[in-house]
Amino acid sequence: MRKLPTIHPFLWFDNEAEEAAEFYVSVFPNSEIQAVIRMESAPSPEDGVVIVTFVLDGMKLQALNGGPSKFKFNESMSLLVWVETQAEIDHLWERLTADGGEPGQSGWLKDKYGLSWQIIPVGIDELLTDPDTDRANRVMQALLVMSKLNIAELHAAADTG
Repeated sequence: MRKLPTIHPFLWFDNEAEEAAEFYVSVFPNSEIQAVIRMESAPSPEDGVVIVTFVLDGMKLQALNGGPSKFKFNESMSLLVWVETQAEIDHLWERLTADGGEPGQSGWLKDKYGLSWQIIPVGIDELLTDPDTDRANRVMQALLVMSKLNIAELHAAADTG
């Protein structure tokens, strides 16, 4: 019996699927475009790209050129990226908000294609679930007023009291 593949995101673009996939693989290490399906009769750009399969740091995604649609990306679905360092947060934030992306609140942002991302430091969940509820609340209050998260400021908020 054939094992079915795991679940992976499938993203609808008007006609920027290949461009977006190329951008995303340039941002994340260990990433690649695996396949581009082209069809002459496709409702897609002149190059006929219909579906692009790509991997971002081990996670498989597919992008579709579905043509103009009433279905647009919004914050109800985002890609969460766990990072170890402030340098990683800064790098990803800069790259993903470049060329028309928008910073959001509390570690959220939209890239130039309108896709929402969360750039979150490893360990934030431990701070937010600290048994000392005053400490956890201080972290949450600090997080809520930040756009790009600052690891040092989150730890400082936890430790002031």
